[in-house]
Amino acid sequence: QVQLVESGGGLVQPGGSLRLSCTASGSIFTTYTMGWFRQAPGKEREFVGAYRRSDRSTYYADSVKGRFLISKENAKTTINLQMNSLKPDDTAVYYCAASLKTYNSGSIVSGRPSLYDYWGQGTQVTVSS
Repeated sequence: QVQLVESGGGLVQPGGSLRLSCTASGSIFTTYTMGWFRQAPGKEREFVGAYRRSDRSTYYADSVKGRFLISKENAKTTINLQMNSLKPDDTAVYYCAASLKTYNSGSIVSGRPSLYDYWGQGTQVTVSS
């Protein structure tokens, strides 16, 4: 079992920045792929980005590429999502997810939520003036 806890959400003005963190506990050494998703009211859950543990690769949705950055804290069970140049369209509940499998790049960027086995409870990000 893996437990995931997100933190760092809040209210920010357009153009501002936030950093979300996802801390894993439990059987963390079997979490081979970590993902970030978001869900806005009335919309489906959307892939934001992912981190592949085997080679430390990161992947991003086109909508956030160049603005968001995923990083893993060395020797810690935490991955971060640094969000810059935030827009009102980025407003959503952000979720961290973990998979027990290592996927190829094509699978990861497909952004399918079904690839992931564990989910955090989510943290609200609101971008508004």
